[in-house]
Amino acid sequence: MGQVQALCVSEKKGVQKRPVDFALFLTDRGIEGDAHAGHWHRQVSILCARDIEAVRKQGLADVGPGDFAENVVVKGIDLAKLGLGSRLCLGPDVVLVVSQIGKVCHTPCRIGQLTGDCIMPRLGLFARVQSGGLARAGDKAEVIWQVSRDLFQAVVLTISDRCSQGQAEDTAGPAVANSLEKGLRLHIYRTEILPDEKLAITDRLKHYCDGHSIDLVVTVGGTGFSPRDVTPEATREVLERFTPGLDEAMRSASLAKTPHAMLSRGLSGIRGSTLIVNLPGSRRAATENIETILPALNHGLLKLRGDTSDCAPGPQGEN
Repeated sequence: MGQVQALCVSEKKGVQKRPVDFALFLTDRGIEGDAHAGHWHRQVSILCARDIEAVRKQGLADVGPGDFAENVVVKGIDLAKLGLGSRLCLGPDVVLVVSQIGKVCHTPCRIGQLTGDCIMPRLGLFARVQSGGLARAGDKAEVIWQVSRDLFQAVVLTISDRCSQGQAEDTAGPAVANSLEKGLRLHIYRTEILPDEKLAITDRLKHYCDGHSIDLVVTVGGTGFSPRDVTPEATREVLERFTPGLDEAMRSASLAKTPHAMLSRGLSGIRGSTLIVNLPGSRRAATENIETILPALNHGLLKLRGDTSDCAPGPQGEN
């Protein structure tokens, strides 16, 4: 069991926040009156009191709650163990769901200039408000659902006009999610259904690759010859590095079962530290494709996380 050491707000972004005695958390919005509130994934920022104290001991004795633009300071909870999807309860009612681990600062921020070391990008967490309510400094804080930081994080996007309009049931997306959970040490962070619209697909791919700490985004559908099949085109726009070996392996395995496999136009590749894989839209083809590449994904995702271990095969030819 931990404790809420401080609650902080600010009316502007990019500035230090001021401590307040209590704060009203609004469901799927953030803290009332705080500049970072909104319908996005970084509604509330969280720091550990221990990390602020470590900065103070390094010579920045004047820093305190709010100086790193954090909304919530907790003590007695090891934030470094919490992965995406973990849930924190503050006081009797407020439930926060971890939605991002740290962030990237592209330029020196005002907070870093003022404090000498902005620890939020390295050590902070961001969260959505799942359940709103009033929280006060001194309230209890506890982890009510923990997702290990060691687990890979994945998003499954089903691309289908009919499913997005409620005219058909999505069976392929859930089947792919099930295969991923069985084949990897992995947490499904989110599943979504999107229409066959290029702009909508590129927007969600960028959304999950640029900041969420997602390891793998899998799209299901929109890879064929139909005029509305634009998933590969949308994916190509966001990729920074291609991974053709995955595409070749999936098509090769499918070709052994049907000549129609050569009509699949799916792509795969890397954006930042996230792998994107296109799968066909049928349940059978999608699960066959993902299960074909599962033996290589663990190694590949570890490399994207920065693993520097030897790539040589193991005793039984495994990497």
